[in-house]
Amino acid sequence: MQSAMLRSELVRIRRERSLTQEQVAEELEWSPSKLIRVEGGRSSVTKVDLDALLTLYGITSESQREKLHALNRGARAKSWWNEFKSESPPTYLNYVGYEAGAAFIRQFQSSVVPGLLQTREYSEAQTAAFLTEMKVGPVVSLRMRRQEELTKRSTPPRRYFVVDEAVIRRHVGKRRDPAIMPDQLRHIADLVEEDDRLTFRVIPFEAGEHAGLSGPFTLLEFEGGLSDMLYLDTGRDISMVMGEDPQVGKFAADFESLLEVALSAEESRELLLSAAEEMS
Repeated sequence: MQSAMLRSELVRIRRERSLTQEQVAEELEWSPSKLIRVEGGRSSVTKVDLDALLTLYGITSESQREKLHALNRGARAKSWWNEFKSESPPTYLNYVGYEAGAAFIRQFQSSVVPGLLQTREYSEAQTAAFLTEMKVGPVVSLRMRRQEELTKRSTPPRRYFVVDEAVIRRHVGKRRDPAIMPDQLRHIADLVEEDDRLTFRVIPFEAGEHAGLSGPFTLLEFEGGLSDMLYLDTGRDISMVMGEDPQVGKFAADFESLLEVALSAEESRELLLSAAEEMS
């Protein structure tokens, strides 16, 4: 996350100065490929090289220089999600890194409870349906850690979840323990009651077809000039798309259309509790 923000800032500043990569490389006596690697995230930035870039770009403000150096230190530090790199696809862990620094998370789910809202018991039952028992533990541990790390932030992100009614009607974990799903639904109801930065809304079956029927998606927004991100996970393929891609705008519009057919937050909470009671 810090690496992406640093690269975004360096590219923005260079373009504001109307400098090409070739001009910067020539001025600093670098090979053009070095700057391309730095701006593309394929090479880390040393303190000396960052100072050289900031001096060339005329950044004299000590506070701005320190902010960029702090981002660079963060980018070079080992991130907590690296603990899971042997069990998780690199693209997914890359997403987790961005999620950890997002200011606003919007997500639509069509079949399962959003990972950031899952109880451990629900997560274990849901994951065991498609993974061997040996692989369930690391997947669930990463999911729980994502929740934990977001709550540790001084300012947790705003989170807005929209789900199809099928998500709350499917009795996940019924054969393992019938209480798993009603407990999960009550857990969400409690979370939205306690956290004013969390919104959860349900699209009822009676709403008919909607834009979310094509599958789940997540939109991340950031502070500090980093472009919005779209994350798509079909279960077979994972992809991340940054703000310049028209897909980001398309899915943002889709999310707004889902809000038009979803129940209100209060109606959704009532439905959660009603469904929990029916399953109990």
